[in-house]
Amino acid sequence: MNLQIHNYNTFRRHARLFLEPSIHHKWKMDQQAMFQQLQPQGKIALSGDMHADSPGHSAKYCSYTLMHLESNTILDIQLVQSKEVGGSAHMEKEGLRRGLDLLESNQLHVDYILTDRHTQVQKFLRERDVKQYYDVWHLEKGLSKKLEKLSRNKDCRVLRKWLLSIKNHIYWSIMSSKEGPEKVAKWKSLVSHIQNVHINDDPLFPRCAHPDRVSRDPSKWLKPGTMVLYKVEKLLMNKRVLRDVEKLSHQHKTSALESFHSVIQRFAPKNVVFPFIGMLCRVYLAAMHFNENADREQAMTFEDTAVYTTMYPKSKKGQPTKKKCMAGYVGDLMRLLFMEVFDDPATFVEELRKVPISVELSAQFDRPAKEDVIV
Repeated sequence: MNLQIHNYNTFRRHARLFLEPSIHHKWKMDQQAMFQQLQPQGKIALSGDMHADSPGHSAKYCSYTLMHLESNTILDIQLVQSKEVGGSAHMEKEGLRRGLDLLESNQLHVDYILTDRHTQVQKFLRERDVKQYYDVWHLEKGLSKKLEKLSRNKDCRVLRKWLLSIKNHIYWSIMSSKEGPEKVAKWKSLVSHIQNVHINDDPLFPRCAHPDRVSRDPSKWLKPGTMVLYKVEKLLMNKRVLRDVEKLSHQHKTSALESFHSVIQRFAPKNVVFPFIGMLCRVYLAAMHFNENADREQAMTFEDTAVYTTMYPKSKKGQPTKKKCMAGYVGDLMRLLFMEVFDDPATFVEELRKVPISVELSAQFDRPAKEDVIV
């Protein structure tokens, strides 16, 4: 069409001078406003999780997010490069450490934090004397994968009929009890259920609340002494699982945090490579978008009738439809860009340059002469 458009280098130059400084400045201002609002509340409850920039175990960037559980707002995002910490396996712990340091420097103290069962995070929070709870979904996801793999064995195929029931029992045993020992007692009753036994030895939970059901097909129950029951019991009743069950959260979940990770995908897709500052500004934009639309109400018709969306498969039934997403932060960014940044970009650029960026790995090598590399 013979259209004249700017090339990529021109776009990057404008992004470095105007766009990225505007995004960084607005996020820092919004973040300080959230900190000042939460400071009078005393201790706060958080959820934290990592989002990698690429699938697999070879991520270059890790964005660690801290979310305020009461308001479902993103308080902080720390972007970590794998080369800063010696590998992608150590990025989650480093992102959490930086986030907690920032909160403490702003007089925000953590009551407890809800995370997954990452072993490095467990040790770090234990040494830092921060109370930690585990998310039920992460535990259920890990156990479901192991049970699914176990059910593929020839002598364990009967377990396939129990996968959904075991998953539902995990949520029921956690959400219906508040104290750690009671959770473990209800958890242990799971092995009794799959044997059609509803009387337990634990005094905290001696008998199931539901009526006994006699099945006409005894073959679907797991029989004592069989290999499949031994493997299931070994998987569900090992010491680490029982120890973690006591610390499972019965009140909050990380589902809102997982939703935020899907928002990051819209601003920074995993199949595109970004520079560090570009990636940082994109996760900041995702946080602004999520915070503005975190508590959207259900959409209503003109007759004040709630709107639902049909979900498939049918087991999910109808889901509430939220109101349309708002983008007020875009207008604020444009006003900041045209009214302030364009007039004096040096101040905002200097503020952005204070963000620490690790040196590229290629910097340790001398750049060869052009004549030497031409074959």
